Amino acid sequence: MTTQPLNAPKIRVGIDFGTTNSVVVIADEQGNTQPAIFNFIDSPSSETCRTLLCLWMDQEGNRRVLQDAIGLDAIEAYLDDPAESRLIMSMKTYLAQGSFRETRVFASTMTLQNLIARFLRSLMDKAGITPEQVSTTIGRPVRFAGELADDDLGVKRLKESFVEAGFAEPNVVLEPEGAGWRFMQRLDAPATVLVGDFGGGTSDFSVMRFDPHGTPRTVTLGHSGVGIAGDQFDFRIIDNVVAPALGRDTTYRVMGGQPLPVPIEWYASLGRWHRLSLMRTPQTLRSIADVAKTASDPQKLRNLLRLIEDQEGQNLYRAIGQAKSDLSRHDSTVLKFSHQDLKIEQTITRADFESWIKPDLEKLAAAIDDALNVTGLGIEDIDHVFLTGGTSFVPAVRKLFTDRFGESRVDGGSEFVSVAEGLALIEVEARASA
Repeated sequence: MTTQPLNAPKIRVGIDFGTTNSVVVIADEQGNTQPAIFNFIDSPSSETCRTLLCLWMDQEGNRRVLQDAIGLDAIEAYLDDPAESRLIMSMKTYLAQGSFRETRVFASTMTLQNLIARFLRSLMDKAGITPEQVSTTIGRPVRFAGELADDDLGVKRLKESFVEAGFAEPNVVLEPEGAGWRFMQRLDAPATVLVGDFGGGTSDFSVMRFDPHGTPRTVTLGHSGVGIAGDQFDFRIIDNVVAPALGRDTTYRVMGGQPLPVPIEWYASLGRWHRLSLMRTPQTLRSIADVAKTASDPQKLRNLLRLIEDQEGQNLYRAIGQAKSDLSRHDSTVLKFSHQDLKIEQTITRADFESWIKPDLEKLAAAIDDALNVTGLGIEDIDHVFLTGGTSFVPAVRKLFTDRFGESRVDGGSEFVSVAEGLALIEVEARASA
């Protein structure tokens, strides 16, 4: 941990607190940026930190103390003792949901802001600086994820989380605007730019006017967003390949009666790997075993049972993520996963994948059109398109833009850190003009 003398100048940082990954970028007064490097116990160092928080209780003398781990360390801590720990993920998706106020964590009640603040403090600790040492600009999505999302509530809770973590009042900027600032560094003349920022839970689009030498240098002309991104694409693979292999389409009988569908809620839990561990209760395991006795394909249900019992959810998701990544580079791939008697080895073509995500692509296309419509600009008025985020690598997503704007106008770069880099640059600008 670094320390600063009293009244030392604040360190300027941009923080991209994401649904799936979080990034911290440090900037100097000249606008040079450097992503913080996060070190994990049993994993390589990285410029990104998985937005995961694991909590557990440790005995220290005569008292029990709440402990935490974040990122890849959180996964390892949780898998070491899932029964006595709590894994918190996708915290950002609940920011705009008024129905979520607090949750019970062991003997304490914690608000969403409490959980996010704890994650942020540990994030900064891994970055080697404290929240009190920095002035920060943070990102927010254009539209927060979730049904009936309250965007104002989302921003309020986001700010409260950072303040509780020890940050001074943060400057809040739309995430695609952060990415746009990163792209502006490439420009030497005024330009109108459409920025597409694809996260784990949301996809955001902003139309911006940049003038590298003007005042102001940036003007946001319009924006739009949709709660669809990388996590939804993962679920499409699960729904079409994994769930059938684990018995979703089988039937069972009660007392020799008519065939009944297996409980669909078991397969809804496949949407997030940690939910499989939450199913590891005697009651759920007994229910799956009972249904398997009269199932039309009992082996598939036994495979589901063993997957849950042996906590193989994380390994399954790694295989799904690898398949999705492969399809961004190749016309087909083989999804491979095995555990005991379960063996999934299914070829997935890019055409298959694109047919599965077609409804999601249509919503993304509508959001792109919305961003243009609110500005009153036509396709010919856009000089450049800048794409960032992991989902921008998906060929069908990129095609949404190249079909409209042509290959020559579509660009990308620093896909996982560009938002935080732009936020850090905005922070430098804001403090210089303050």
